[in-house]
Amino acid sequence: MIGKKKMSNNQVSTILGQGAEIVGDVTFSGGLHIDGVVKGNVTGTEDSDAVLTLSELGSIEGEVRVPVIILNGAIKGDVFASERVELASKARVTGNVSYNLIEMAVGAEVNGKLAHLEESASISLISDGDMTAKSSSKVG
Repeated sequence: MIGKKKMSNNQVSTILGQGAEIVGDVTFSGGLHIDGVVKGNVTGTEDSDAVLTLSELGSIEGEVRVPVIILNGAIKGDVFASERVELASKARVTGNVSYNLIEMAVGAEVNGKLAHLEESASISLISDGDMTAKSSSKVG
C-alpha cells in the first residue's frame, strides 16, 4: 500500500508470556510473540503486516493464518503464510503448511503436507468469518 510503512520482523507489539494460556481465537496486527499457549486459531488481520513469532517455549493448538510466521515452537493445526514461513530448528508442526516462501532449519519437523502458494495467491476473509486460501495454481 502506498505510504504504508513495512514492519520489520523484530518489531513486536504484543507478547504472550511463558505460563500464560489463551483459550479462544486470537486476531492481531503488528507483531505477536508467543512464549505461552494458545488453544484456538491465530489470525493476522487482513491488509496488515502481521508477524507471528512462536518461541520454543510456545505452542498453538489451532489454525494459523498470518503473512509472516517465524516458528521455533509447536503448532497442532494447519499453517497458512501468505508471504513466508521460517521454521527454526525446534519447530514442530502437526498439520499442513501453505506458504509463498519457506526457510527450514535442520531439525525442524512438519508432519503434514507442504504446499507452495503462487505469488498471485492470497489469504482472505470470506463472509462467514472463516479464512480461505486462494491460488491460481495446483497445490499439493
